[in-house]
Amino acid sequence: MCNFPLKLSRLMHEMSIAMNIVEIVSATVQKNHAKKVNSIDLEIGELAGILVDSLTFCFDAACKGTIAEGAVLNINEIKALGKCLDCDNEFPVEMYFAICSKCGGAAVDIIQGKELAIKSINVD
Repeated sequence: MCNFPLKLSRLMHEMSIAMNIVEIVSATVQKNHAKKVNSIDLEIGELAGILVDSLTFCFDAACKGTIAEGAVLNINEIKALGKCLDCDNEFPVEMYFAICSKCGGAAVDIIQGKELAIKSINVD
């Protein structure tokens, strides 16, 4: 069985995210009369559903012909953390549905790891 449609679908997801990042950055820097974007710092949570390698690949293509062409994309990956609503224990999680590592409770709130944010833009 061929996984090509699935891989293409994932790549299209990251391409749309990359294009949105470039649009946001371009609009922001033009309002501030910058001439060139040197770098963009992002935070991406482990549970954000974004493949970092695919996003990096797509970012270069999305920047072509824009004020962000040639910009470096710096990505800070945020570890996922959950907090048990029963015992207040904070612990690493690997998915949205987690069991508390201390009390075994299933009422867990994801408190970190869903982020997708532009943290800073370095311009000339």
